[in-house]
Amino acid sequence: MSTVKYGVVGTGYFGAELARILHAIEGAEVVAVYDPSHAEEIAHELNCTMEPTIETLCAREDIDAVIVASPNADHKEPVLLAAKHHKHVFCEKPIALSYTDCDEMIDVTKKNDLIFMAGHVMNFMDGVRHAKALIHEGVIGDVVFCHAERTGWEEAQKTVSWKKNREISGGHLYHHIHELDFIQFIMGPATRVNMVGGNVAHQAEGFGDEDDLLLITLEFTDNRYATLQYGSAFRFNEHYIKIQGTKGAILLDLQDVKVVVKTVEKEEQFLLHASEAEDLDRARTYQNLDGGIMYGKPSQSVPLWLDTIMKRELQYFHDVILGAPIDEEFIPLLDGTAARASIATADALTLSLQEDRKVNVQEITAQ
Repeated sequence: MSTVKYGVVGTGYFGAELARILHAIEGAEVVAVYDPSHAEEIAHELNCTMEPTIETLCAREDIDAVIVASPNADHKEPVLLAAKHHKHVFCEKPIALSYTDCDEMIDVTKKNDLIFMAGHVMNFMDGVRHAKALIHEGVIGDVVFCHAERTGWEEAQKTVSWKKNREISGGHLYHHIHELDFIQFIMGPATRVNMVGGNVAHQAEGFGDEDDLLLITLEFTDNRYATLQYGSAFRFNEHYIKIQGTKGAILLDLQDVKVVVKTVEKEEQFLLHASEAEDLDRARTYQNLDGGIMYGKPSQSVPLWLDTIMKRELQYFHDVILGAPIDEEFIPLLDGTAARASIATADALTLSLQEDRKVNVQEITAQ
């Protein structure tokens, strides 16, 4: 295979940019798109065709792989149809809003010997790569605790985004799965979880129905723990992950945009992204970010820092299709299992909130 031909399902703000990036990769071509609302503009831009249904797109013999970038609740159908027609799949996060749906998607892609890559783009940030390497090298010792916050305050919107509709997006917990996924990459899957909170400040017109304040506790094997805070009911905007080890600590600051590594011997600071310009670009983005949500439009380009890591992510997917060797750490990223592990924990947390109790994640995975 000298050229990989792609079909794209969902060409909103994020899907349109994924299509543009793919189309610019050497040896890649976007030949068809499907979106009931936004397909025409990106089809004209990329000189490709529009398909009337997901089925017709996935059934095309000239498509080798399908990119799924529809709203979160609409990921399952295109993934299953792509697998049915033996197409490799790249699916934006979260790959589904339930563990059982993840299971079905993984089973079908695996049976057909297909790549099923989850769009957990945070894995391709320079700062994340550096932090993982330092942890692997033992620089901060054994990780015993992580804490993440992705919080802010949101005012009423003239048009309420689908991202604020819990049934479509899954709410903050599922839509912002990056932090949970990263922590589980570092610490392994959580064993027991607890979540409290709810919709405490955004129940009027102009808001969605998602919970705006979520406080999470994760328990891991070997007496290790993590806490997370999500929501748009916080007057102080925060977005960071702190990793505490027996010999040191790492701060990934995604708002003030830096990586700080602290050990007994020294404290060092590194870039979060590929260049100082990208770090500054991200910092500017966060100055105008409303409640941790970016309300983009298909006609808009993504920020510089996001463009770089999206390009790395899609280049990796493209290269693997062409037979490039797979990094061992990315195997769970390329078969859906890492994404499923995050959703298992998210489902357990949802059950914890509903039933006001601690939940063993095995209650979800054993179903």
